[in-house]
Amino acid sequence: MTENDVLALLQADDDMMIILRAMAELNLLDSWLAAGAVRNFIWNKLTNLPAFDHQTDMDVVYFDPEKTYEETLAIQEFLSNNYPNYHWEVKNQVDMHQHNPNTVPYQSACDAINKYPEKCTAIAVRLKKDKLELYAPYGLDDIINFRVSPTPYFLADEERMDVYRKRLMKKNWHEKWPQLHYE
Repeated sequence: MTENDVLALLQADDDMMIILRAMAELNLLDSWLAAGAVRNFIWNKLTNLPAFDHQTDMDVVYFDPEKTYEETLAIQEFLSNNYPNYHWEVKNQVDMHQHNPNTVPYQSACDAINKYPEKCTAIAVRLKKDKLELYAPYGLDDIINFRVSPTPYFLADEERMDVYRKRLMKKNWHEKWPQLHYE
């Protein structure tokens, strides 16, 4: 499966296009649909499960130093009220570095995505000027091969690796996708 294949799958899915159009209309700086929203979509498609999983958070990430926490909550509330079929999680990446040990402030949404715990989670898509853009800094191999492995950023620090291991224990991804293997 190539990047173009993933983009074609996303483009063909009505729910994902509704979500991506809703996000585009917000005109947020440096914004992406990221993480589990994209990863789970691909895993579902590869395992012949329904492509859209209504239990998955729609992880909207953006980077805007001018937006307050309250404004971010208002964006999430707007999306929840206007698109109630989806579970929205909107996060300004300006302060999200605080959730990873020994991490300096992020410089952009993509910088934050680069520093996600798992390579398979470090993926994002957006609709910009009516064109889908995919961001996958570690490629698609881990996702398409059902592999869960830490990003180089997490591998470089034992405290972050402890967060990675605890996170995997909580997620129970193997219950839905038994073909997953962990590194």
